[in-house]
Amino acid sequence: MDTVDLIIDGITIKAPKGEKILWAALDNGIYIPNLCALRWAEEPHAGCRLCFVEVEGRADPVTSCTEPVAEGLVVHTDTPQVRRLRRTAAELLIAAECPDCGACAKNRHCELQRIAAFVGVKLKPKRLRPTPKALPVDASNPFFIRDPNKCVVCGKCVSVCSEIVGANAIDFTFRGFETTLRPFDVQPVIDERCESCGECVAICPVAALVEKDLRWPKEEVKTICPYCAVGCGIYLGLDEGTIVGVRGDEENATNKGTLCAKGRFGIADFVHHRDRLTSPLVKRGRTFSQISWEQAIDLMATEFAKYRGEEFALIASAKGTNEDGYILQKFARVAMGSNDIDSDSRLCDAPSLEALGHSFGDGAMSNSMDDIERAACILAIGTNPTSSHPILGQRIRRAARKGAKLILANPREIDLCRLSTLWLRNRPGSDLALLMGMMRVMLDENLADLSFIEERCQNFEQFQDCLRDFDLGLAEEISGVPQELLKEAARTLATHKPAVILYGSGLTQHSQATQNVLALANLAMLSGNMGKGSGLNPLKGQNNAQGISDMGALPHFLPGYQPLSDPQSREKFERAWGYPLNPNPGLSLTEMLEAAAEGKIKAVYIVGANPALNMADIRYVRKALRRTKFLVVQDIFLTETARLAHLVLPAASFAEKDGTFTNTERRVQLVRQAIEPIDESRPDGQIACQIASRMGFEGFEFDSPSQIMEEIARLVPQYGGISHQRLTEAGIQWPCPTRDHPGTPNLHAEGFSRGRGRFAPLKYEAPAELPDEQYPLMLTTERSLYHLGSMTQKVEGLMRLRGEELVELNPADAANLGIADNQWVRVISRRGQVKAKARITEASPPGVVSMSAHFAKGAANLVTGGELKLSAVRIEKAG
Repeated sequence: MDTVDLIIDGITIKAPKGEKILWAALDNGIYIPNLCALRWAEEPHAGCRLCFVEVEGRADPVTSCTEPVAEGLVVHTDTPQVRRLRRTAAELLIAAECPDCGACAKNRHCELQRIAAFVGVKLKPKRLRPTPKALPVDASNPFFIRDPNKCVVCGKCVSVCSEIVGANAIDFTFRGFETTLRPFDVQPVIDERCESCGECVAICPVAALVEKDLRWPKEEVKTICPYCAVGCGIYLGLDEGTIVGVRGDEENATNKGTLCAKGRFGIADFVHHRDRLTSPLVKRGRTFSQISWEQAIDLMATEFAKYRGEEFALIASAKGTNEDGYILQKFARVAMGSNDIDSDSRLCDAPSLEALGHSFGDGAMSNSMDDIERAACILAIGTNPTSSHPILGQRIRRAARKGAKLILANPREIDLCRLSTLWLRNRPGSDLALLMGMMRVMLDENLADLSFIEERCQNFEQFQDCLRDFDLGLAEEISGVPQELLKEAARTLATHKPAVILYGSGLTQHSQATQNVLALANLAMLSGNMGKGSGLNPLKGQNNAQGISDMGALPHFLPGYQPLSDPQSREKFERAWGYPLNPNPGLSLTEMLEAAAEGKIKAVYIVGANPALNMADIRYVRKALRRTKFLVVQDIFLTETARLAHLVLPAASFAEKDGTFTNTERRVQLVRQAIEPIDESRPDGQIACQIASRMGFEGFEFDSPSQIMEEIARLVPQYGGISHQRLTEAGIQWPCPTRDHPGTPNLHAEGFSRGRGRFAPLKYEAPAELPDEQYPLMLTTERSLYHLGSMTQKVEGLMRLRGEELVELNPADAANLGIADNQWVRVISRRGQVKAKARITEASPPGVVSMSAHFAKGAANLVTGGELKLSAVRIEKAG
């Protein structure tokens, strides 16, 4: 980076070329008062007029937030003229806008107070207005209050909402003393585009935007958000053992300080919720009774010993830490002699592990978040990232604002459609046909990157053969996307590099899921978009969906994806663990439930997962779990699955234990304990270790999660150089094979893990279930911006923003059925029916209805089938 030397207040400093004087000064400990400056802003606002400095050779003072540094520049920040200008500006701000400080929620935490003290002005001068402002205070948002009477019109909320969040919910209106912000002057915050992320609240320098029930923390603990797989860095604010606030970690490479509504406002309420499990519960008859931990451990040790081997199964959760996941799979294989271990990440990640492992050698995201924001082209298919992965969604918005070509393939009109270059509105379940059509265009128009293919790939000829009889006419007929749009999408992806491809559960929760992912791998190789800055990226669902698979919570793989079928891999773990391993591959999650329904699996240990709500056809799932002889559920709440259990164990939340999460970009990050476990709750891994020890097995005597990570590092090559000590500085992206390795931001940059990338032949098949006369509509499910798992439903504010299941359907379908908005309807499929309210929206195309699948009341999975994303249904008015 080019730098320049300049002098500020007699001190010679270095600053990046093009940097503004204000930031150069602040970086070197020289304070210049400012109220509206934002380092990342596209254009400085320069509205507060507080950051004046004098520059030698210039006749008049300049605003330091707009003036760039230059070689040899001499700057003075504290001259009589500068002090006079600042005092005047501060007095005008206070006189025009600032009410009484004593009753203000941000008293002693207000930036304007700090500036007033620095420049030496009183906080209560005469007002410039004949009467104080008396604008209505907006308290409609469940999390924060907007008081326009305290607004100093610094513009920070406008900038952060448009340039960082990309929601564009706020703007200036009127002029002079009457200046205020839209849409706040028009209608309540809760009724507008506002996503309730709270970025405007976090950045507001005064009390114009402030959290409700604000409590200032006495200490903070740095950790990682427990919701989606973006893995945002957060600080938990504490007051006497209680979480009182959350702020974003600006130094975290993933989120750089920004948070969504769940991450900022959705943590304290669930951690401290009155419904937390506080002691072990045993079912006697139809009711639960409290027992001691000693009794619970004895009961598990006795009962589990009856069902060792293939009569036992363990279902882990993608919400737990890596250390917990590692211990759980070790417990299943060592103490229980079973490879019937899987996790709830199976529901969306299994096709990626299989297909990407086949094509590239690793079933993980190849790029970092920064690559996505820097991409020249983004193809997002089967995903709605502004809802499912909000901070990643913000990065995509910023990339589009900077000129990246954004191609969306989605049956529903999602938020990103307003920024897209191309929107391919394909029919549900037709993704493979759409992708095959795009690849046919690339071949027909000589857009394939043949040099990349020759240098780094294999099996290209067989792949070409599968497309010979698949022409564009067929692609259009199946997908519903016009041929010209398919051509334009193919051309755009092939000619704008680096390009990144993103996909989510909309592509993987299908009968042809593995073929879908293989098609994307083919597309990435065909266009030459695998390497530095480009790649293929499965967006994992929950916070540790990547890590739980890395840790070996899989029926066919040991930790680090080392094949169970490989004798050398088994021998390696047998030596380390001191016990022989069952060589037979285990059952997947769905196969486990089938075996339980048939009476073959008799004992099931479920840790953090909630299959009785989150899997397809939950009536069948619940029936299968009821058939077990001994069902143990370990969770923080009495979930739908826990209610079926014979024994329920209270688990500690993420805030009550140490460990690591691995986010969707393979970044391993440190989770730090902030508070003591609630009542008698215990960390998941600690509980499993206690059971194993009670059953007489050694190798489970760990003093801390850091010791568990040391064992992981010895056995898992991708984690070989990772330790808790190294992670205290920053997260590390695997593979990180040695202690001096920096990590790998871009997977497959120089070569594929398996050697040469392997093209796969494709064959389109129709979805397993299609609409017919009896069930004429297609139901698809998606994620809500405000919910993920049972935790968010314990947060009152999030429930106010989205508190019930909704059935979204097109106005044409609603008219045909005589259904009005907000009317109760029944959604009926071959598996059952569910009652919920209708929401009429153009976001759903004709013939397609959508539900969120988050809520126990009105649970969408009462009607879904083997393909979570595709179920034929009919809709009727409810009585």
